[in-house]
Amino acid sequence: MGDSGDEKTLSYRYTFLLGDGTKRRFEVKVDYGTLGMVGTAPADLPEWTRLEFCKCDNCPLDPRVHPRCPVAVNMVDLIEHFRHLEGSDAVDVEVEVRNRHYTARTTLQKGIGALIGLVMVTSGCPIMNRLRPMVDTHLPFMTIEESTYRIISMYLTAQHFIKARGGTPDWDLQGLLDLLAQTHRVNVGFTQRLRSLRIRDASLNAVVNLNASSDFISIAMESNWLERFEKIFVDHAGWGDSIEGIPLRKQRE
Repeated sequence: MGDSGDEKTLSYRYTFLLGDGTKRRFEVKVDYGTLGMVGTAPADLPEWTRLEFCKCDNCPLDPRVHPRCPVAVNMVDLIEHFRHLEGSDAVDVEVEVRNRHYTARTTLQKGIGALIGLVMVTSGCPIMNRLRPMVDTHLPFMTIEESTYRIISMYLTAQHFIKARGGTPDWDLQGLLDLLAQTHRVNVGFTQRLRSLRIRDASLNAVVNLNASSDFISIAMESNWLERFEKIFVDHAGWGDSIEGIPLRKQRE
């Protein structure tokens, strides 16, 4: 099960080797069953972690019950470590995930973006929680195509379980478009929170890039861009060459 010495948890370790030779390491531990983050929050939390501080306009949390933004609380160390660095700086990133080991020479904002995405969906934000199943197959440094494939696959798997429990599945993916719209609003809200800190652009641009990816996936789903994916599934349905040249939207009419 777990790879952190505890069978009840999973660990995702990110190590950043900066241009000056310094290393900065972060570890996200999640519960094996829920994929929710486990660990103790810092004792002295800064003012910007308050829920009402630049609160996302679609946040469903009650500040009387949740005085702190769960994402902000778990982002404190990350933000403080990188707040004075430029997002365009080159960095070597090493990621240890279960029995896999990823390395990449990339920009700081892309490396941070992969880690921020992981933190945002495991922290307990009610909206970002819906993306949490993707944590089980966490893939850093994804391309747009990989992101699109994985999020659609996750959503359709959820519909399978909804149907199995007697619910009404959303095979048309309309609910996924709404989910992406809601996560867009969370990303916008958190970007505003970071802007208020007057930090440099590394962490800020990482969140902006996450938002751009979410927007692209929404656009792809509403256009014929997904035709490429449809064509690679022809052997599953015996379509053969019959779908060649037929727009995806027209097939659904």
